[in-house]
Amino acid sequence: MADQDYSSLIRQFWLAYLETLAEESQPGLTMPEAWAFGRGEEMADRLGGLVVAGIKTATASLLWEYEAEGEAIPQPGDLSIILDGRSRPLCLIKTTVVEVLPFNAVGDQFAYDEGEGDRSLAYWRQAHWWFFGRTCTEIGKQPAEEMLVVCERFKLIFQPKP
Repeated sequence: MADQDYSSLIRQFWLAYLETLAEESQPGLTMPEAWAFGRGEEMADRLGGLVVAGIKTATASLLWEYEAEGEAIPQPGDLSIILDGRSRPLCLIKTTVVEVLPFNAVGDQFAYDEGEGDRSLAYWRQAHWWFFGRTCTEIGKQPAEEMLVVCERFKLIFQPKP
């Protein structure tokens, strides 16, 4: 599918969400960024599926990655359109809490809320060390136990009817 087709799907998704709101709630709302979790089609499908199922209610990214890309970190109230591995919209989430913590200070509850693997902190640390290590290599950084992680909690606020 061409980029324009994906763009059209995302716009249609956003308009479907706006139709669920009271008219007085719509002014000033602009279509949020659309993105997929992880790297690659399989990971985007798996993690996006966890969000839709209500299992994944948190995500983590390296602060260094935001800095390298010149992007601001998420803020409470931010909306995001979550895409599947083929760039089709799955759902809309709203950021509720953002904390920046050292990698080695991320706790059990956050790992559980990320919803991945067996949901344990041990699994979270292993999977994210590998994932963040790849990111560090791409941006010229060395992984460290103290590297800062953007820990974002969110809630699912819209999913189109099948």
